[in-house]
Amino acid sequence: MRKIRGLMVGVALACAYQGPALGQNKIGFVNTERILREAAFAVRAQKKLETEFAKRDQELAKLAEQVKRMQADMEKNAMTMTETQRRNKEREFGELNRDWQRKQRDFREEFNQRRNEELGQVVAEANTVIRRIAEQDKYDIIFQDAVYANPRIDITKRVIDALDAKPAEGKPAAR
Repeated sequence: MRKIRGLMVGVALACAYQGPALGQNKIGFVNTERILREAAFAVRAQKKLETEFAKRDQELAKLAEQVKRMQADMEKNAMTMTETQRRNKEREFGELNRDWQRKQRDFREEFNQRRNEELGQVVAEANTVIRRIAEQDKYDIIFQDAVYANPRIDITKRVIDALDAKPAEGKPAAR
């Protein structure tokens, strides 16, 4: 990672150093995190995920509450239960807890996979817009996600505006 970052810095410095000799290179910067946070396209993708997984999230919350109640009940009544009752309750609790953990793990894996798919679409669309801006405005290079970039070369707002100008899926473009 350091080598890549060093290489990127080296390329940027080389471009900046040779800029006056070559007719001034044009450098840009895009903050991908900001695009994912602010672009309407990205916000719609996030809301789509929330809607898609809301029911399962609620079911998991109910199951977690059931696990907590059962544990509290076992602790409260431990002294009054027979050994057989206690073993049965512990076994029932263990099964319920394992079921909850398995469902929670499956939920996270599926949610992460879907989130990666949705965000991948957003990033792909943003990259298309970035390429178009680079070609139109004759940028020599556009960096994404640098440690520091002068606001003068930041074109993130232009990319967000271009993404927001695109119609939502299934909706005709406003005229």
